[in-house]
Amino acid sequence: MLVKVFGAAVQGIEATLITIEVNCSRGIRFLLVGLPDASVKESHERIVSALQVNDLKFPRQQIVINMSPADIRKEGSAYDLPLAVGILAASGSVDTNRLDQYLMMGELSLDGSVLPLKGALSMALMARESGFKGFILPSENVKEAAVVEGLEVYGVQTIREVVDFLNGETSLEPTVIDLQDELNREKLSFEFDFSEVKGQENVKRALEVAAAGGHNIILVGAPGAGKSMMAKRMPSILPPLTLEETIETTKVHSVAGRTGLGVSLMTRRPFRSPHHTISNVAMVGGGTVPQPGEISLAHNGVLFLDELPEFNRNVLEVMRQPLEDRKITVSRARYTVEYPASFMLVAAMNPCPCGYYNHPTRECVCSPGAVYSYLNRISGPLLDRVDIQVEIVPVPFDKMADKKPAESSAQIRERVINARDIQSRRFAKEKAKGVFCNAQMSGRMLRRYAVPDEQGLALLRMAMERRSLSARAYDRILKVSRTIADLEGSKRILSPHLAEAINYRNLDSDRWAR
Repeated sequence: MLVKVFGAAVQGIEATLITIEVNCSRGIRFLLVGLPDASVKESHERIVSALQVNDLKFPRQQIVINMSPADIRKEGSAYDLPLAVGILAASGSVDTNRLDQYLMMGELSLDGSVLPLKGALSMALMARESGFKGFILPSENVKEAAVVEGLEVYGVQTIREVVDFLNGETSLEPTVIDLQDELNREKLSFEFDFSEVKGQENVKRALEVAAAGGHNIILVGAPGAGKSMMAKRMPSILPPLTLEETIETTKVHSVAGRTGLGVSLMTRRPFRSPHHTISNVAMVGGGTVPQPGEISLAHNGVLFLDELPEFNRNVLEVMRQPLEDRKITVSRARYTVEYPASFMLVAAMNPCPCGYYNHPTRECVCSPGAVYSYLNRISGPLLDRVDIQVEIVPVPFDKMADKKPAESSAQIRERVINARDIQSRRFAKEKAKGVFCNAQMSGRMLRRYAVPDEQGLALLRMAMERRSLSARAYDRILKVSRTIADLEGSKRILSPHLAEAINYRNLDSDRWAR
């Protein structure tokens, strides 16, 4: 008897429909074809044990299974459940009338328990788009998949539950999630707050501008000046995730297996802080079994690189293209996958090896040329892609001892949200192109939305000539000035906005690396 069961394969962060054809006939062989990997081929032993423990009969016949399309490699153990159900249906132990209505995935343990899988949200979205009535998957992943409206999602713990449900002997209750409640969950509670930061008003202002426009920022200062402390508070002033951003972010983390069991959606913007010993593949993604890298796990959030010059130069250079395109295409001999990588880069570094170049009270002990060599570890093209470059000086004692509370993250966040609302309305027609904030503007959009007046243009020309800035730096200054104008509610870019944006190019100053 020939039957068809349906599963899914995840490529990148998108799922593809897999049709599992099972035919039972006379004979004693077990054949599995359709480009399965070793873990899929090993499913035979797991399925045999799971059926025996649950008093289900494994057919003593020739079983031929084809996983279509055959040109897509099937990886992982999550195909155990549809393979087992297909074998039972082909041998007559499971009713076939409803098999075409459900997508099913899950790994089987030897006692028949259904174990968690990766990429449940991507599979659920594909199931709805493909017209399936429901999705049967492990109970640990059910909340994640249940956020997809228009699809009945059933969480199961054993294969026996699935068999009884398909045979009509028992009923399963679909899991229902209040999507709005999930989006509002813990949005305003953060471990770190800017009210704990004493002084550093100019740096906090720069971080506010970066958050308002989605700009990349680098903080340069002596050890203990507060670079890492303020970077860790960046998520507390970012606007909340939209529904579209929430789903896309959750898909990336689900594919990587990082959402956590029993979690439906990621309601906070991710904050990733990899160590400087990270490899190229770990940063951008890929590997023998393709996985998202740190730049994709930071999608719609913050990627914090502390001690930037200590990172391998090759690791930093592979980030140049994703910083521009906001996606990464990983091409290998056996596969090509694309991951989203629209993140805010927040970097921190010392100004020199000893850490005290330009320090107001301590003398730099580096040898001549050491500052240039240290800064040269970061390429000019990469620095060009950082919109805001800010120098941090240590906080004086009277500021540290001041008991007056500083401005809270909630107050800063309110201004950031207002600026983002202005940008959302401005780019309403550009959302299909992936443009949501000022940092994502193209050259054409800059000429439309970020045109300075004559006085501002003269100021910008003088800065370009004196600092020998590149064309990319010119665009970055215009983007930042547009954000500063939005924070003030100004429709036009004025000279003060441009002056502040130019001052955020500290590393282009003549006193650096001379």
